[in-house]
Amino acid sequence: MTDREKYQPGPANVAKIQEDGEDWTLVLVRALRHAPEKVWLALTEPEHLREWAPYDANGSLGTAGATVHLTTVGAPAPHVTETTVKQADAPRLLEFTWAGNDTRWELEPIELGTRLKLFAKIDKRYIAMGAAGWQICFDVLERSLDGTPIGRFVGMETMKFDGWQRLHAEYANQFGVDLPKW
Repeated sequence: MTDREKYQPGPANVAKIQEDGEDWTLVLVRALRHAPEKVWLALTEPEHLREWAPYDANGSLGTAGATVHLTTVGAPAPHVTETTVKQADAPRLLEFTWAGNDTRWELEPIELGTRLKLFAKIDKRYIAMGAAGWQICFDVLERSLDGTPIGRFVGMETMKFDGWQRLHAEYANQFGVDLPKW
């Protein structure tokens, strides 16, 4: 059995939400055992994003003002979003829009590496799905940085994965949102 086949995400305790009326922001925090400079490259460079992120980039996200096309991986139909990087202060802050929603990454040096924070605006109907997906992305990112990649989990493939389904249900319960009726 491969490491990917053995992988199961931990409990749904990584994501929180910030509510501002109808606007909800998903917040995930993870301590990584790697320097902010290494984590920064994983967040900004296309060859690193392909290892873990739910999107591909046709250029670096590491420069404020850069225009980059982000392609959602595993979507039922091709979905490409043009984004302009709003803020890029290496290796501390990255902000851009993906699929019409604000995405903000904060990197804070800590004794043993980096505290990584993601702030992602997501329609509250999909907030539990986003929490489950991003938690898995964080797991895959961590393994990639550790040098033990398991390959990214994206799109419909991930939604069939029992670990994602469990997280989705746990987050829906925590956030007080209904699971979709499909």
